[in-house]
Amino acid sequence: MTAGRPPRLIGMLDSPYVRRVAIALDLLGVPFEHESLSVFSTFDQFRAINPVVKAPTLVCADGAILMDSSLILQFVEAEHGRSLWPADQDQRRHAFEVVALALAACEKGVQIVYERSLRPAAAQHEPWVERITSQMLAAYGALEQQVARSPALFADAAQHPAMTVAVVWGFTQAMLGQLVPAADHPALTALAARIEETAPFLQYPSIGPGIPSHAGSSQTNSIRMNHTTY
Repeated sequence: MTAGRPPRLIGMLDSPYVRRVAIALDLLGVPFEHESLSVFSTFDQFRAINPVVKAPTLVCADGAILMDSSLILQFVEAEHGRSLWPADQDQRRHAFEVVALALAACEKGVQIVYERSLRPAAAQHEPWVERITSQMLAAYGALEQQVARSPALFADAAQHPAMTVAVVWGFTQAMLGQLVPAADHPALTALAARIEETAPFLQYPSIGPGIPSHAGSSQTNSIRMNHTTY
């Protein structure tokens, strides 16, 4: 990135993708400005910055617009010569596998939230909901096994596996905890509880209009999305 104004991260922290980028930038030591705009309630303001209105958006110092959390982080890591991936090639492949599972679980969770919150009840397609729910549960089942069997991969809160899994798990528990019971995923629950107490996670908490006020509880059973930015 060229010298001058630091990059601007656009989007609200109730989006797991925005939160992932904010925490990763903090861990990488990359200064940035965060503009908490919603793709719903502040649509026009967001569109003035990025006509696509997609969160997260990263506005580079030269005005370039980047989207997609993984591509944003890939660019930033390459630009700054630092990485949150394990250095060992085998461990890195394993980390890619874990993060892919976490992002797949997140994607299916967001689809469920959209289906239940935006589509009229009469128009909701239950076979589709059942399908994506099964995909989400399969991803979390695999992640639970990964965390339980390979604790060393998740030991470092400043690397992508632990950080991404914790972000995604927190979002899912806040929005879909009744579908993915914490009691059935003890390894994931313990991992997230540990990571959520680290400084970057406390600095960028999962808060916003889309997250229920009792989001810290794994017993949440409501889906709410008034102004979220997923």
